[in-house]
Amino acid sequence: MKFSQHLREIAEPIWAAQFTHPFVVGLGNGTLPERKFKYYILQDALFLSDLAQVFAIASEKAPDTDSATIFAKLAEDTLVVERSLHETYGKRWKLTHKDMSRVPMAPTNYAYTRHMLQIAQEGSALDAAVVALPCAWIYCVVGQHLLRKGKPPKSHPYRDWLLLYASPEFAEVAAWMCARVDAWAKKASEVEKLRLEQAFLISSRYEWMFWEMAWNEESWPI
Repeated sequence: MKFSQHLREIAEPIWAAQFTHPFVVGLGNGTLPERKFKYYILQDALFLSDLAQVFAIASEKAPDTDSATIFAKLAEDTLVVERSLHETYGKRWKLTHKDMSRVPMAPTNYAYTRHMLQIAQEGSALDAAVVALPCAWIYCVVGQHLLRKGKPPKSHPYRDWLLLYASPEFAEVAAWMCARVDAWAKKASEVEKLRLEQAFLISSRYEWMFWEMAWNEESWPI
């Protein structure tokens, strides 16, 4: 079994829980209150800035030029392609990029991004790829799950989000990252693999917690 498949298998209960979370269900059928989606978009915009840093670190540490180049491109695309989606919604709410960047990062968002950055900074390119893999992979899986019955109508309030994350282009990112993880993990020791499993599981849990954070519109208690 490939290492990425092994990671997916041990995290399967966490991943399966994504599909039944009320935020994800509402996102798919269009019943999610716009207030909660707005909260999510503003937090996700902050998240992407740190995710781009993780990709940049992976680029610096990559053992081959091709991987370094693609990770650098992922860092750029995270800021340009996905951010453009957020800015589209921002315009709907009459918020500038500056307005969006001033939103305080919620506790769960802060904890998740610190987890990824620490693993990436202290580890190898493989560590960076594994800790960021659930983000890219889960969104692809969720997007495809929500559109399993076909594309949403033009009237769907979250159509743009659904089409982006269910797109073949986004699936290619997840597949490429899995391939890098599988190739590099061949040289990893059993101790390293155990560490990577924990990083992957924690990121997977944080992905579920991100939906929960947005559903509850989490804020700092003090």
